Amino acid sequence: MITSIDFSVLTPLLLLAGSSVLVMMLIAIKFSHRSIQITSLLLFVISFSSIFYVHNLIPHYIEPLFVIDNFSLFIMGLIIFSGLVVNMISYVYFEEKEESPKEYYVLLFLCTLGACVLATSKHFISLFLGLEILTVGLYALIAYLRGRQHNIEAGIKYLVLAAFSSAFLLFGIALIYFQTGTMDFSTLAVALKPFKSLPLLFHTGLGLMLVGIGFKLAVVPFHMWTADVYQGAPSPVTAFIATASKGAVFAVLVRFFIAIDGFRYQTVMFVMISIAIASMIVGNLLALQQKNVKRILAYSSIAHLGYLLVAFIPGTAMSLQAVSFYLTAYFITSLAAFGVITVLSNTEKDAESINNFKALFWDHPVLACIFSTALLSLAGIPLTAGFVGKFYMLSAGIQSGFWALALVLVLSSIFGLYYYLRIITAMFSGEQSIAPQDKKAHPVFYLISSIVLSVLTLMIVWFGIYPSGLMQLIEQLQIGH
Repeated sequence: MITSIDFSVLTPLLLLAGSSVLVMMLIAIKFSHRSIQITSLLLFVISFSSIFYVHNLIPHYIEPLFVIDNFSLFIMGLIIFSGLVVNMISYVYFEEKEESPKEYYVLLFLCTLGACVLATSKHFISLFLGLEILTVGLYALIAYLRGRQHNIEAGIKYLVLAAFSSAFLLFGIALIYFQTGTMDFSTLAVALKPFKSLPLLFHTGLGLMLVGIGFKLAVVPFHMWTADVYQGAPSPVTAFIATASKGAVFAVLVRFFIAIDGFRYQTVMFVMISIAIASMIVGNLLALQQKNVKRILAYSSIAHLGYLLVAFIPGTAMSLQAVSFYLTAYFITSLAAFGVITVLSNTEKDAESINNFKALFWDHPVLACIFSTALLSLAGIPLTAGFVGKFYMLSAGIQSGFWALALVLVLSSIFGLYYYLRIITAMFSGEQSIAPQDKKAHPVFYLISSIVLSVLTLMIVWFGIYPSGLMQLIEQLQIGH
């Protein structure tokens, strides 16, 4: 039976769902793009603020689908914050385009809702429901600009491969349900207790599930779609995919493995270790060959998911802390990086070639410094949040004796320095920028976007120099079953 407190703890999800309906109503009565964008911004702020209200009511279980604990609230906060930033940088991007941008904000709310449902899931039904709300919205967002050369292609590729991955995921869930008779994460652990090793059907089902989840995370060997979708999607959408979409899936993966104590099964861990090593090596090597900035960031994201797996695989309390800190650092850094690309893009095409950033410092020194800071954080240079995040992940891996993973992380990060520094070098060399310049939106909105990106940059540096405040918050995180 649903109680009033159930509705209270679901406030962020209800607000996101209601916001999408409200924006649809505003579109129906023909509000302007600017009015809808500002309304959406206020609704995102309200949704984010509701996280603090719910904090006093946790932990709370809404059987059998959801658990609202401080870990799910933390991830929801990151996801809604990402949606808020993407909303703020989207106006200058879509105001210049020929397509009506109003429905974009409805889809953004629905994708954020799906990601938050994933973050609170403790049951296969809510997991699949959240995943499909997120994925179906992304189909439309990726192909939103129909007139662009790569957009429809990217949308169709994502549609086809996402459908295949969902089929793998569903078949895996079906096999696990057939073996155990339950779809609740915590009950699965009880059903597995009589077995000394994983039963064959459960083993097969878990393998199929990892294929489906591996596609959503874009880890090797399920990474084929990443570069084309990152390049083809509108830049704000790419920022959302890189942060909220992947963060939500990784959060539910963490909750699932902790609930079933999957870390004690050697075969499963061997597969995860192989995926982590392959992702770190292949992601960095593929990024070395690229001249398109969005494709570089796409392949580097594969490597970063490999880094996250280094912290995840030990399955200790420190693993949860390292994963949470690195997700925070990666969210902030990716939003800043793709935000710069968004601001510099024009009506015809995105600013995605390295040549678009040549001598950027002499024309837009603030944007050049913001992008440089983001790239240095992705590379793991000291005094940035990315460095502290990698340090915690290395500590989590080494503390549990995973020296090989730690060594691959360090060596692959060295390769990553090259392609990040190549972009930075281009921004500070030459005499004249050839970045797209024609702008249609009001200059005030470019100023607002630049302020947002500057705040993100300050957060990158602040968490890199003084990470203790964030770590104190993260140390309190616990996962309820």
